[in-house]
Amino acid sequence: MTATVSIAGPDDALALHGALQTLVPQLSRSNPPPSLEAVQAMLAHDATTQFVARDGDGQIVGVATLAAFPIPTAVRAWVEDVIVDEDSTNQGIGRLLLDAMVARARALGAKTVDLTSRPSREAANHLYRKAGFEVRDTNVYRLTL
Repeated sequence: MTATVSIAGPDDALALHGALQTLVPQLSRSNPPPSLEAVQAMLAHDATTQFVARDGDGQIVGVATLAAFPIPTAVRAWVEDVIVDEDSTNQGIGRLLLDAMVARARALGAKTVDLTSRPSREAANHLYRKAGFEVRDTNVYRLTL
């Protein structure tokens, strides 16, 4: 399959919402898929760029989110929610999404691109290392609100 990656805009909200109903459960059992209103808000937010991968028929088969924001020490970029439909894995779609996000981060002036991935996501971790990401010696903290 040949996939194309693009940045989702407001006109993509309905199709993206539909795709996320299938894709989000493939990534997370603890977070439900977003509502249409949440998708629209995400697409309108200045700090996020939502990427979609479409197959030859135009169906969304992968998504990824890049958050980029200025802080006192640099422009930071953060990759979140890279999801490739389980029926479309091993076709290079994840790498296409990653490459598009890195290019966008570079264009926004980011000096680094960060991400986290659970160790159990072996294929994803392999992809990130192959794409040049390096494991950092750091602690990740979370406060659930």
